[in-house]
Amino acid sequence: MAAGADRRWLSLALGLIVVFMAVEVVVAFAAQSMALLSDAAHMLSDAAAIALALLAVKLAELPVRGRYTYGLKRAEILSALANGLTLLLLSAWLAYESVERLLHPPEVGGALVLVTALVGVVVNIAAVWCMSKANRSSLNVEGAFQHILTDLYGFIATAVSGAAVMLTGFAEADALASLVVVVLMVRSGLSLVRASGRIFLEGAPPGVDPDDVGRSMVGHEGVVEVHDLHVWELTSGDVLFSAHVLVEPGGDCHALRRTLQAQLRDEYGIKHATLDVDHAHALPPDGPARAATAVGHCEDAHGESRFSESRAR
Repeated sequence: MAAGADRRWLSLALGLIVVFMAVEVVVAFAAQSMALLSDAAHMLSDAAAIALALLAVKLAELPVRGRYTYGLKRAEILSALANGLTLLLLSAWLAYESVERLLHPPEVGGALVLVTALVGVVVNIAAVWCMSKANRSSLNVEGAFQHILTDLYGFIATAVSGAAVMLTGFAEADALASLVVVVLMVRSGLSLVRASGRIFLEGAPPGVDPDDVGRSMVGHEGVVEVHDLHVWELTSGDVLFSAHVLVEPGGDCHALRRTLQAQLRDEYGIKHATLDVDHAHALPPDGPARAATAVGHCEDAHGESRFSESRAR
């Protein structure tokens, strides 16, 4: 999906969230509802998350120049990380306030809470629908989407608490609903922090096992050894790969490079693969696993990143 389409849907969702958030803050103070106030606070984080996502999309579109040889594509992952951390920090504050309200429940206007929460459910369903039209394979967009989805669940819990207060007078229901929102926020926040952290730490993307890739590569006819293998994500879905490949003496290293790159593209979806291909000019008696050192190549096998013909067959 084009970035321009993402911006349109994100902007529409942002408009819905900001308008309703302003109304909800006024109602929350009038009804003395912690659940409504927590929802409003979360909607503020929603608005910030969407605004940050819009900024990240814009930065990611900037052309490559100067010191940033990959452009600013990873700004989207910074946005996702910020969204995850915001959810976790906000959940800590809301948990504290909710426990205080649970121990010392104030008078809560149940009917006002119920009506406002039901309107909030409708607004958030519309916002979730808008966000679902954007490219959710982007961790940046997914971060903003999780903010809004959590808010939708929160409004449902708030509506239930408003009905409980109105029908039974159980004022603690308001704080309990807020704690339900907190649990959902922590779950979404941890997921975003874990996913963005993996990208920043250059971890292999989900579904791509470096050991499996290395063994598959060295299984090709003419490949003696694959080492110094690295696979990571620049941003969501943008997978990069590099490896040092040794081929049999006299083998067509250029043809093998093209074959291996096609395999990486077709089997693993890796479109950007940099392969340093050399000939193993002489194989020592102890086998092909030592071929690299025989001609002065990398002595460091980088842990499990060395795959030789003898291991694969």
